[in-house]
Amino acid sequence: MFVTPKENPIFASLNSYYVNIERLIEHFQGEVGCGALSFKSSSSEGILFFDKDEILNGIFFQKNNELIGSGAVDQLLQSSESTNFSLNVYLLRSKDIYFWSTMPNAQRIYQDLTTEFTDLEGLIKKMKSEGLTGFIEVVIEEAKGEGLIFFNNGQVSGGSYSWGSGDSRRGEEDQEKLVQLTKDHGGAFHVSRIPMDEKNLAGESETDDDLHPEEVLEKPSTRIVTAMEEMMAIFERTVRTHKNIPSDFATLLNRKFVEKADRYPFLDPFAAEFKYADEKIKFDGDTTDKELTQGVLEAITELAAELDALTQFKSNLVTWMKKYSDEVKSFDIKF
Repeated sequence: MFVTPKENPIFASLNSYYVNIERLIEHFQGEVGCGALSFKSSSSEGILFFDKDEILNGIFFQKNNELIGSGAVDQLLQSSESTNFSLNVYLLRSKDIYFWSTMPNAQRIYQDLTTEFTDLEGLIKKMKSEGLTGFIEVVIEEAKGEGLIFFNNGQVSGGSYSWGSGDSRRGEEDQEKLVQLTKDHGGAFHVSRIPMDEKNLAGESETDDDLHPEEVLEKPSTRIVTAMEEMMAIFERTVRTHKNIPSDFATLLNRKFVEKADRYPFLDPFAAEFKYADEKIKFDGDTTDKELTQGVLEAITELAAELDALTQFKSNLVTWMKKYSDEVKSFDIKF
């Protein structure tokens, strides 16, 4: 994954045509100790991370070709002789450099989350509870700023901010400023996890021997998914008849799902296991028929009450209740 520091570079727009890359890095190893050197041309880009002793890691990206590690380092050093790169040098704190050097190996787990249905404070708390080792990338709307928040085993361990400097020690203040900017202007969030075991870093996948049978959960039946799908479609049509809805239906639904995510993890919009759109449910997760029914029912019943639409919703469900009378009885479905 290609991620650059958000701070302004200490040297910007150097032309690789006039620079010996290895000597440039050696110079800054002596001058600042730890940093990053980014490369950008019309067709490719990359970044190298270094401490005072060596180049630690790198990533090279060109169209659909991505290299990480020694291959990326070699490619950037060699191609700089024939490609006209614009070079930027960033100062990084020594305590953060080894975290930065693992970022090329990061895997995006949540993308394009917005302040429409979640907030940055809540997302930070969620990542703490999940024990994230990785980072949240934040882009403020109206080009009001950008930031990265680092996590190590669920603890905030640093960050990078567009108004800061590479050696900034205002961690809590910067984080609070970032949170406030998202409240004032809105923003988008991307969450990435850094795989810390050697097998994942090497890009190897799990084999059947790595899976524990006791961890495999039941899949919901097609009939229950269909029943919940039809019920949610009735609910959506009911809600859309109300003229004074405070937001669009998808936003209202996702906000309610976020509230229920601790109790019903499959409803978490961040996890993207349960998706409802165009009156269809797409479910790609593990849960039981009972739990899926309880989670969906609890969420939409509460939302219907909050929108003063519960009475009408109940009335619109009469035919559905008859069609799925066995499930109504089995799962004690009540409104």
